[in-house]
Amino acid sequence: MVGRRGAGVELKGYILGLNHEWQDTVHYFLQVDERRLLLNEWLDRRLSLSFLHEKACIHCGRKVQKTYNNGYCYPCFRDLAENDLCIVKPNQCHYHLGTCRDEAWAKQHCLVPHIVYLALSSDVKVGVTRKGNSLKRWVDQGAIQAIPIAELPTRKMAGELEAHLSRYLPDKTNWRKMLAGETAEADLPAVREKVMEWAAEPFRPYLLDEVQLVEIMYPMLEEARKLQSFQLDKQPQISGRLIGIKGQYLIFEHGVFHVKKHVGYKVALEA
Repeated sequence: MVGRRGAGVELKGYILGLNHEWQDTVHYFLQVDERRLLLNEWLDRRLSLSFLHEKACIHCGRKVQKTYNNGYCYPCFRDLAENDLCIVKPNQCHYHLGTCRDEAWAKQHCLVPHIVYLALSSDVKVGVTRKGNSLKRWVDQGAIQAIPIAELPTRKMAGELEAHLSRYLPDKTNWRKMLAGETAEADLPAVREKVMEWAAEPFRPYLLDEVQLVEIMYPMLEEARKLQSFQLDKQPQISGRLIGIKGQYLIFEHGVFHVKKHVGYKVALEA
């Protein structure tokens, strides 16, 4: 980890992600090559990002003109199991058909228990995540509250329950409302009780009886006032006062920067 408040930081390298540790308030780390910058220490200070007009695949390292699915070259996007359509639509898992791109990867990531949950980010939404990955998933979505509904033995089964429940609830986050703090008022445990009534009979054995409501606090000096989303391809230099971090977004006074969309971009960072 590099940088402490009071000392300037200059980094050059490829953005590899916005990671976090869950404490009373989420601690965010910007990963640039092998280095991590604790961003919480730079709230209320000027942060500058300059695109150096290079991109590289986060899997194979190949230099590319364009990235796919948040940081991959086209061959890796086309061939890797983690980039298959069933990752965003888990009910469409096709492992049982013998057409999975990588059976070993599937056994580690898909043929393991998954949690179906409710999260409150912009509105109450239903989602799926691998067991043990819930907090990361909820923070990445900018949820302020979350609660599990069911634990199912595979990703496909969890996706089928999610698809069933999405008839009644959204399964996506409105990022603008989430960043602006325009969150629906909802009693999540009460919504959960209603949702469990909607679960079709085949899913009922997997509903969880004892669960805990999780509340998440983000490092925010103020809510986002301007929701212009910066894109380094169009605006190669971003500089401004950092007023918050939520989900996968850095929030500046004059706009927001979606880190995940820029994984694989080479940048110079000054803080």
